[in-house]
Amino acid sequence: MSDEALSSSCYIVCDTNKRSGRSVPRNCPDSKRYTRQSPGCSDTTAAPTGIHVSSRQFEVEDPSLFDVATHVAGPTGALPLTAEMLRSRPSGDVFGWTQNAGMGWEPSKIGGREFLILSTHGGIRAPDGTPIALGYHTGHWEVGLLMEAAAREMKAAGAVPFAAACTDPCDGRSQGTPAMFDSLAYRNDAAMVFRRLIRSLPTRRGVLGIATCDKGLPAMMMALAACHDSACVLVPGGVTLLPNEGDDAGRVQTIGVRFVHGELSLEEASELGCRACASPGGGCQFLGTAATSQVVGEALGLSLGHSALAPSGHPIWLDMARRSARALMALEERGITTRDILTDAAIHNAMVTHAAFGGSTNLILHVPAIAHQAALHRPDARDWTEVNRRVPRIVDALPNGPRHHPTIQVFLAGGVPEVMLHLRRMGLLDTSVLTVSGVTLGVQLDEWESSERRRRLREELRARDGVDPDDVIMAPDVAAQRGLTSTVCFPTGNLAPEGAVIKSTAIDPSVLAADGVYRFTGPAKVFLTEPSAMAAIKSGAIQPGDVLVLICRGPMGSGMEETYQLTSALRYLPFGKHVAILTDARFSGVSTGACIGHVSPEALAGGPIGKIRDGDVIRIVVDRAKLEGTVDLIGENGDSLGPEAGAAILARRPARTDLASDPLLPDDTRLWAALQDVSGGTWGGCVYDVDAIIRTLVAGRRTLES
Repeated sequence: MSDEALSSSCYIVCDTNKRSGRSVPRNCPDSKRYTRQSPGCSDTTAAPTGIHVSSRQFEVEDPSLFDVATHVAGPTGALPLTAEMLRSRPSGDVFGWTQNAGMGWEPSKIGGREFLILSTHGGIRAPDGTPIALGYHTGHWEVGLLMEAAAREMKAAGAVPFAAACTDPCDGRSQGTPAMFDSLAYRNDAAMVFRRLIRSLPTRRGVLGIATCDKGLPAMMMALAACHDSACVLVPGGVTLLPNEGDDAGRVQTIGVRFVHGELSLEEASELGCRACASPGGGCQFLGTAATSQVVGEALGLSLGHSALAPSGHPIWLDMARRSARALMALEERGITTRDILTDAAIHNAMVTHAAFGGSTNLILHVPAIAHQAALHRPDARDWTEVNRRVPRIVDALPNGPRHHPTIQVFLAGGVPEVMLHLRRMGLLDTSVLTVSGVTLGVQLDEWESSERRRRLREELRARDGVDPDDVIMAPDVAAQRGLTSTVCFPTGNLAPEGAVIKSTAIDPSVLAADGVYRFTGPAKVFLTEPSAMAAIKSGAIQPGDVLVLICRGPMGSGMEETYQLTSALRYLPFGKHVAILTDARFSGVSTGACIGHVSPEALAGGPIGKIRDGDVIRIVVDRAKLEGTVDLIGENGDSLGPEAGAAILARRPARTDLASDPLLPDDTRLWAALQDVSGGTWGGCVYDVDAIIRTLVAGRRTLES
C-alpha cells in the first residue's frame, strides 16, 4: 500500500516524519511504523467493521447513569493522630493517612509500619486466571499474585502495605522489530521510575521488589541497590514450564526460518507456536537473561535462598512471596539495610555464581549497573575474565547443554544454593556476606545443605522426570569430564581493539579443533540492519564458512539491540554451526554458537568494524580453556595475509560511507545512547553517571561559549 493510500478511514491520520521521510501515525511519533490495516478495510475508503462510533454519543439508555451523588458519609472512625504528630509532622504525612482511610483501610490500623511493594505486573486477570487484557509476556502476567500474597502477610502482621508497578516489555516479542530499539534503554528508565516511586512514599520502612524478566528485573535490582539506607528484599518472578511435547520458548522463536527452509510444515509451526509457553506465568524455560538475572539477584543476597527459578503459580512460588514479606519486616526491625547486603564481596559472589551457571552475557551490562547504584566498584572486562578463568561451569541447562535441562529442573536440583555449595567447597565464595534472610551466606548454605526442602525437591526431580539432580548441577570434576567449560571470553584484535564478548561455553563442540580451540576463517558478508541479515539467512545467501557481520547496531546505531533472531535461526538450521557472527550489537541470553557481540568501539563510534567490506577475510580464534580470543581482519579480496597486514589495511581504509544510525531509532534512545556513552559506555554497564554527565555538559558549554 502506498503512503498516499493511508487514509484516516483505515488508519490514524498520518503526517510526515522528518527524519525518515515516511508517513507515521500522528499520535505515535516515536514508533515511526505503520499500524496494520483494520481487518474490515478491503480498500482505503471502507470503514473498519466491528467498531462503531455513534453520532448520538450523548444519548443514554440506562437511567441509573443519572444517579450521581455529590456527597457521601465518608469512612467511619478516627485517625490515630497524636498532638505531637500535628505539631511536628509534615502535612503530607498526615494527609497520607486521610488518603489511606479514604481507600478503605481500617482507620485504627493506619499507624502500622508502612512497606512498599513494587512490581512489573502487566495485564488484567480475572479471579479465575482468564485474561481480560493481556500483558506483554508471561513473566509479568502472574506477579500480581505474588504481590497479593506478600501484602496479605504484611497486613496480617499489622503492617500497612502499599503497591505500585511499572510494567516491562518483552524482548522475545520485540525481536526483529523496532521495539528492540527501546529494550536496553528501557532498563534505565524503569529503574528511574522505580526509584521515584520509592522516594514518593517517604513514610516507607522498606521495599519489596517483585520482577521476573530481561529488563524489568535488572531495573528492579538497580532501584533496590540505590536504597542504601532502607530494608529491601527482591522476589524473583519464577519460570514457566515446558510443554509435554514441543519446543521450548527459545527454539519456538525459530519456527519462521525453519518453515522457510522446509524443516517444518505450516501445521507443525502453528501447533508448536501455540503451546511453547505451556504455563501462563513466569520467565522463559531457559537460562537466558531473565533466569540469569534471577540467579544473580539471589547470589547477591537480595533474595531469599532458593527463590530463583521457582515455578510460577505453584504453592512453593507463593510461599516465597510470603516468606520474603516476613524477611523484609524482620530486616526493618533489626535495622539491616541494602547497604549491609550489597558489598563488593556480594558483587563478586554474584559474578562467580553467574560463571558457574553459564549465564547470559547481558549480565555483563546489568551487574555493573547494579554495582553503580550501590556506589560500589563496577566490574569490567578484566574482572569478568579473572572470575571466569577461575570458575568452572557446573550447570547443565538450556541453552548451553550438553543435555539442556529446563530451568524448573535446575530449581528442583537445588538452584542457586546447590551451586553455591560446590563453589564454597572450591573456596570461591565469600561466605561472610550478609543476606536478606538475616544471616550470613555461610549459615544459609549450612541450613540449605541439611534441609528437608533440599532432600524432598531433589527426590521429586528423580521421581517425576527420572533426572538425577547431580546431572543437572554437577561436581566440578564431573562437569569437566562432560566437556563443560568456563562461560565467557572477551576476544580482542584489530577489529575489536576495546574488546568483544562471546559465550564460549555455548560454541558447538563439534566445530572445535582437537585441542578444544575454535578456529574459523571466512569471508565477510556485511549487513547494516538485522532484517536484511535475516532475509539473507532465509534466502540462502548465507552459506557455511561465512562470517555474518552486522554493524551500526550498537548503542548509537540501534540502542544496542538484541539479535536473537539471527543466532537462533543459525542454531536450528543444519549448516548454522558453520557460520560465525560478528556485531556491535548484543545477543539474547539464550543465544549460542560462534557469536561475537559487544564489539568495541562500535561502528558509529569510529570502530574498525565499520570498515569491513564484503569479501574481507576474517579470522576468529577462541580458546575455551584459557578464555583467550582474537578477532582480526587478515586480508581482502580472498587473500589471507595475517593480522598485521589486516591492521595496515584498516589503517589506510576509510570508514564505510553507508554507516548510519537506524532511521527508526527513537529520540529517547538517542538520548540514552549519548548519556550512557559519557558514563562509561557498555563496559560500564550503560548507566547514567550523573557527575560524569554534568562534567561533560559543563565542559561542552564552556567550549561553545569560548
